[in-house]
Amino acid sequence: MAVSLLWAVDVCGGVYRLSTGGQQWERCRDARLDFKRVTAAAQCCWGIACDHDIYLNVHASDLSVRYPEETYENQRWNPVDGFSERLLPSDRWQWSDVTGLVHQPLDDYQLPSLGWEWEADWYVDENFEAEPTGKGGWTYAMDFPATYTKDKKWNSCVRRRRWLRYRRYMARDSWAKIPSEQTALPDPVSDISCGGWEISEEPRGRLSLWAVSLQGKVWYREGIQHHNPEGTSWTEVSVPGEVVQISCGPGDLVWAVLWEGQLVVRDGISRDCPSGASWTAVDSPSTEVGATHVAVGVNVVWAVTKDNKVWFRRGVNSHNPCGSGWIGMVGEMIMVNVGLNDQVWALGSEERAVFQRQGVTASELSGKAWRAVSVPRDTERSHSSASTSSLHSAGCFFTGEVRGQSAASDVDSDAERERVAADPASGDPVPGHAPLPPSVDGHPRPKPRSVPKVTSDSFISELISDRAEAGGPAGTGLATQEEEPLPGDEGPALPSSQSRGPLWSNVDLEETQSAPEPGAAAEGAVADSCADTCSLSSVVTFSLAPGEEEEPYGEDGPPMWAWVSGGGCAVDSHSQLNWFSCPGTSSVLAQSFQNLSLSIGPGQTAAWHQQILEQLGQRSKREMENFRHYEQAVEQSVWVKKGTMQWWRDWKPHKWVDVTILVPVLNDAKHSFAIYTAERTKQRWPIRLAASTELEMHDWLALLSVSCCDSRGLQGPPSRQAVWSVTCKGDVFVSEPSPALEASPYPTPCEQMFWRQVGGHLRLVECNGVGVVWAVGYDHTAWVHTGGYGGGFFQGLASSADNIYTQTDVKSVYIYENQRWNPVTGYTNRGLPTDRYMWSDASGLHECTKANTKPPSPHWAWVSDWAVDYGVSEGTDREGWQYAADFPASYHGYKTLKDFVRRRRWARKCKLTTTGPWQEVPPIALSDVSILPCTAQSSVEVVPLWAISSKGDVLCRLGVTTLTPAGSSWLHVGTDQVFKSVSIGGASQVWAIARDGSAFYRGSVSANNPAGECWYHIPSPAKQKLKQVSVGRTSVCAVDENGNLWYRQGVTPSYPQGSSWDHISDNVRKVSVGPLDQVWIIADKVQGSHSLSCGTVCHRLGVQPLDPKGQSWDYGIGGGWDHVSIRGNSMDPPRLCFPPLKNQSTLAEVIPNPAHNLEGANGSAGGC
Repeated sequence: MAVSLLWAVDVCGGVYRLSTGGQQWERCRDARLDFKRVTAAAQCCWGIACDHDIYLNVHASDLSVRYPEETYENQRWNPVDGFSERLLPSDRWQWSDVTGLVHQPLDDYQLPSLGWEWEADWYVDENFEAEPTGKGGWTYAMDFPATYTKDKKWNSCVRRRRWLRYRRYMARDSWAKIPSEQTALPDPVSDISCGGWEISEEPRGRLSLWAVSLQGKVWYREGIQHHNPEGTSWTEVSVPGEVVQISCGPGDLVWAVLWEGQLVVRDGISRDCPSGASWTAVDSPSTEVGATHVAVGVNVVWAVTKDNKVWFRRGVNSHNPCGSGWIGMVGEMIMVNVGLNDQVWALGSEERAVFQRQGVTASELSGKAWRAVSVPRDTERSHSSASTSSLHSAGCFFTGEVRGQSAASDVDSDAERERVAADPASGDPVPGHAPLPPSVDGHPRPKPRSVPKVTSDSFISELISDRAEAGGPAGTGLATQEEEPLPGDEGPALPSSQSRGPLWSNVDLEETQSAPEPGAAAEGAVADSCADTCSLSSVVTFSLAPGEEEEPYGEDGPPMWAWVSGGGCAVDSHSQLNWFSCPGTSSVLAQSFQNLSLSIGPGQTAAWHQQILEQLGQRSKREMENFRHYEQAVEQSVWVKKGTMQWWRDWKPHKWVDVTILVPVLNDAKHSFAIYTAERTKQRWPIRLAASTELEMHDWLALLSVSCCDSRGLQGPPSRQAVWSVTCKGDVFVSEPSPALEASPYPTPCEQMFWRQVGGHLRLVECNGVGVVWAVGYDHTAWVHTGGYGGGFFQGLASSADNIYTQTDVKSVYIYENQRWNPVTGYTNRGLPTDRYMWSDASGLHECTKANTKPPSPHWAWVSDWAVDYGVSEGTDREGWQYAADFPASYHGYKTLKDFVRRRRWARKCKLTTTGPWQEVPPIALSDVSILPCTAQSSVEVVPLWAISSKGDVLCRLGVTTLTPAGSSWLHVGTDQVFKSVSIGGASQVWAIARDGSAFYRGSVSANNPAGECWYHIPSPAKQKLKQVSVGRTSVCAVDENGNLWYRQGVTPSYPQGSSWDHISDNVRKVSVGPLDQVWIIADKVQGSHSLSCGTVCHRLGVQPLDPKGQSWDYGIGGGWDHVSIRGNSMDPPRLCFPPLKNQSTLAEVIPNPAHNLEGANGSAGGC
């Protein structure tokens, strides 16, 4: 579990944070002001200080926050001066933005706040569309505005160049004030809430910050992104009344509380309009009292009313943000907060402690019970030992010894008893306390001691009540002997009650061991009569001295909190937290129990045992007497689970057929899975089985998987040599390779490989021979393999007990809106009869509307609404449209006279929650990762690992070892290009592919210089754009956007860039080159026995040092595979030694059956 933070503010204004891996509240030492409220996200925390200004605390990370400021220098040509700064009156500014409408001279740029600093001075960008320009960086055009080119032509009358200057955000892990300029809030702020990071995928790091002023107005902060964490400006949002508190969830939920106690919900929040469009009123949970606080998450809403009652809103989701009704919950809180994974945090109304809602899962969002977070603050650690000694000196811990009491103590305790027994205002006795006579038989009557009311321990309460009954008539107190201090044993005089701490008075419940004095015989008799029923040393009462009520708590007391925020705390119901059993508190309690001595006699022990046994017998009889006629729930020692299965009939009539009774099923919505055999794998025609429910399907799947693994002797986690693969649905599979898998000339056929599933949901997995395995999810989250196995639907013995963590993944579902132009109405959704569906998938063959498009499987749940996707690779216009001459054709993001059709892509995010042996590696999102393909016997201590961030930055991971596969930190590798693929091979060869399809080689990479020194541009194959590269021991293979597989010729240690590209095959989707230069691919389309199979694992045969390109393809498991990694298999193939042959019969007996599909050498991977 990645370390995250829970933020809180105490009643004194101190800001504290609690790490999920820590056991104490750590105070933010850099806070110069006291804070009122905070709201946290994963990457930052916002707060309101006592000056009513807003402050920002951005967490430190390996990835720096850099923002490029750009401006354009424009010039026009004239016959006298050539290109000069003299422009026409109708031209743009000499220094302007890219549109030319805004005047942007270099001197006008200022830093937004004190948290920023300039990295360097202005410089000219000499790259244009990923290609170097001429000296000076100028691009030319015929006029403003027009299409610019890097080459100067005879009709180039204008030119421009881009100037860049980077600024870096330096205020990390410190509170920085949001700049108050012309965009400042006009009123002081009373409440803030941040969220909205799950509204859309781009731009990454965008947040929604909502603020409430003291006048009840609502403001929205614009422009908060990763490269601009402070935002740009405030925008007022109209509200139907005066707002007192607001809450924003990670998605599109925003609720607010009005002054009258009503609730309002913000509607219309989307990627294009993050601040929403309108408000909808929702009734308060209670008709008698209004709401005071509300907290929202992804699919939950919690509220607190004025009577401190807690309420849960049911039926809340992205389609129904208002929910359906309120449910009252147990507990009284002053505020609640919903964090990540819809986990709930709250503050108790009385003790002001932080509580976490236990048992909150995706299926039970309301949770089960509240549990207090009991960890000390960092300021309390230093006082723990002093607190223990102070408790000893105050009389909290006692032994069986009789100790003399000082005169000062007697006087103070007597004064305290008189103060308690009398009314402080009038001095009259308190009702119920009879006046005591001055003396008994001439002796001064001892002052009775007040018996405290003990509610936390019923055992002590019974002792006190029993002793009160044995002490005499009603109203008679416990008589104790007042001892005189022994000569020479006078204790130190205590200070007066005005200057000392809280008063501790001891109620003696133990028989006095010393002989009574002659003048105290009556008191001794009373004490002897009471000794039979009590053996505790003392009971301590605590009274607060006058003037001490002003201090709510001390350094040693429990903290009282005023606010809590869990927006950046990534925990769930499976997280193992150490917040509920503090080591410091446990040690103090253990010491207190050791010092507490009980003197219990045998007779007293026997009496108590007898009483306890009688009570237990009565309880057992009371609870079980009325249920004796029921039979036992479990009488068998073996559980048997029954179920039904069906299989899919591939020949006519096509239908689901029951395994036993052959009954057709009309409903096609089946929970099915496929079973592959060697023959079925060869035919790419698996057996499809279905169960009636999803739970039964998982049970069958787990049972069959475990049975197959047991029959092959496969148990535990995958080996270091395992082959990893991922399906197009995100399922992860591993195969244990045989030693003959890479044997030559007759390797093990691919259809005989056995694949078993591993829990988790991922997009790609990369491995190496020393056991380091990394993966990337669909939401670009990086994961590292923990060494466990199982997870997901594997439970019990099929899954490891530890190293299994909760994993979430988010991906987008895309549909396309298509339109055709006609001369009358322009672009409309009325197409030709031969056109594609007006709402379809990318191919246009299947109709996909917003209403009928569902998540990929029942495990996924929608977390956003449909929104136009502007992140299409070919570009879009302002409304997201792409234009083309016809369907299908090459699309572009601008309209021309020949464009008669257009389309735009709509996206909707869905989320999956599962478990698996994967641990998140925060905080940088990745799009590709590559690990050095070491051998199992490698002596490499630190494993080189390279990655591409989701923004296209090249990164190098430091500190990756076998014991710490997650590494320690990221090292940013400088580049002027935006990359999409990277691979590291033998001898630290690092190759990368830029987003424009060009290839690069990183020079001088070594163990002492892990990031290398410079990039070398490698020309791409003619008229092709590369998209992926994989580097083995000496081989370099790449795949272009048209599905062609290329091999780099001429790669040698003296010339690692190689000389040229050689074509190997087409119809390739992904390639993986292993440590032995073995080549495995994912073929796009492979002909099966019945139809084409998309996504097939294929192995290149005949790869030898003299023939690194191989000869032919061997087809393995297929139908939906999307990624394969062979980079962990470094087992040397066995060498076959043939005996002398005499005839052909002997030859047939020795040589095994060759692998199938040897045809098509150097041809298509699909064999088509």
